[in-house]
Amino acid sequence: MSINPSLQASIKPFDKRRALAVLANRAAAIDFAVNHLLDVANNAIQAHNAFYLALSGGSTPKAIYKELSLPSNRKRIPWEKVFLFWSDERSAPPTDPDSNYHMAMEAGFKMLPIPKEQIFRMEAEKDIAYHAKEYEETIKRVVPGATFDLVMLGMGDDGHTASLFPHTVALIEEQHLVVANNVPQQETQRMTFTYPLINAAHNIVLYVIGANKTAMAEHVLTTPYTPLDLPSQRVGTEARPALWILDNDAAAQLSSTL
Repeated sequence: MSINPSLQASIKPFDKRRALAVLANRAAAIDFAVNHLLDVANNAIQAHNAFYLALSGGSTPKAIYKELSLPSNRKRIPWEKVFLFWSDERSAPPTDPDSNYHMAMEAGFKMLPIPKEQIFRMEAEKDIAYHAKEYEETIKRVVPGATFDLVMLGMGDDGHTASLFPHTVALIEEQHLVVANNVPQQETQRMTFTYPLINAAHNIVLYVIGANKTAMAEHVLTTPYTPLDLPSQRVGTEARPALWILDNDAAAQLSSTL
């Protein structure tokens, strides 16, 4: 799917598996992310009359969701053709502020005219392993070829993405698309997409914004490949490169390699 030339101009190849778009500041990066998402959505809808989107948690996606739901953006795509999923979820009920589902809906998605039957939350508040199998089956049933048009991801301070945390069992999962992942360092269990599902997506985007991401962005992008230590390193393939959207603060230590 081709991207609008005005957006494409900001995207630069980084290596065979990754491309970067570095924007001047947080506001510019959020605006770019919103326009990129809407462009991908319109391309997908034109191609197959639907947009299959997997959301992420985190403060940057929250800002993106708020901007997406602004009146000026609500009519830019036919939201009734959107099928909404989540790339990971905490063990929290849907009414809990810690829930990625709750955050996304409250940040703006509840104001968009997406049919309720096309919104698929992860049920991770109990029996996570059972519900992970159900979620995988739902994806296989609803999403053609289990291939999302866009998977949204962030990067944690430890280099994790989705709920793929360093040295956790989900990092070596090759068969299942969605799993329960025990995260000892967080003293919890979470539901998460696995690499086979993430890396099959038509578009994979990591949103990495702010000075608190500077050191880890440089670490993940430029140090030797050790994805058990830095799970974000494994996102993207030569066939489906991942796009990193950063601001100048997050990319500050990458200037010599850009």
